[in-house]
Amino acid sequence: MSEKKRLGKGLGALIPEVEASDETVDTNEIAIDLIKPNPFQPRREFEDEKLKELAASIKEHGVLQAIVVCPEDEVGNYVLVAGERRCRAAKIAGLKTIPAVVRNIDKSTMLEIALIENLQREDLNPVEEASAYRKLMKEYNYTQDDLARRIGCSRPAIANSIRLLSLPEMVIEALAKNELAPGQARPLLGISDSKLQQEAARQIMKNKLSAREAEKIASRISKQREKDQDKSERNEESDPIQEELQLQMQRSLGTKVKIKQAKNGGTIEIYYYSDDDLERLMEKLLPEGL
Repeated sequence: MSEKKRLGKGLGALIPEVEASDETVDTNEIAIDLIKPNPFQPRREFEDEKLKELAASIKEHGVLQAIVVCPEDEVGNYVLVAGERRCRAAKIAGLKTIPAVVRNIDKSTMLEIALIENLQREDLNPVEEASAYRKLMKEYNYTQDDLARRIGCSRPAIANSIRLLSLPEMVIEALAKNELAPGQARPLLGISDSKLQQEAARQIMKNKLSAREAEKIASRISKQREKDQDKSERNEESDPIQEELQLQMQRSLGTKVKIKQAKNGGTIEIYYYSDDDLERLMEKLLPEGL
């Protein structure tokens, strides 16, 4: 698949010229030193080896697709909008100038363009990707359905990605370093205790467990914790009103619910047992979407 096609409909809607043929787009040779990085670039890590490979290709064939830049001031400086890998690789290849499409783009739109470009190129690690989804939803008031249509993936995929950000910091760091894959980390969401999540994550990484094996560990830990809680709760004095409320909520949601009273207030725990089960509950609790 060509680099241009990977940009997809999302960028094409924001910058229609990106999808136009080279013959119909006016490009300029702009000095690389005059181009500043996109301040909204969500990607934090650029693999040196891949940049060197792209630089070698550029040395042999040149820059095959122009980058997109926006004028920054009246003295000839620009801000990069799309094409940071090409710009970095061109600099490594020793080029002094690079072909660029110049467009006046509102700087608030640069975030959306940068995020969509990286997401559709699959250049982001799992944490960068999840953060990008969440930021797009926050900055542009996208629902998960809106975002799914915009970048061409499923809503559950976006929901599952964002949920990873609720894991403990230690697990998030492992995901960012690709020491833990999303499929290995996702089962940890079924464990309600942060310390147990981290303990399970260490076991998964140490033993290099598969996603399926990670699910088994997480399920075992979660069930054991549930048994311990049930045993503890059975030792507490029961409240008939609380039990009735709990029963009504369970009937309404179709899943296990626990109401826990504290000295001031309390908590309500709603259980789910799979990604599909969580999605069903989200649709029931948030009918208008996130």
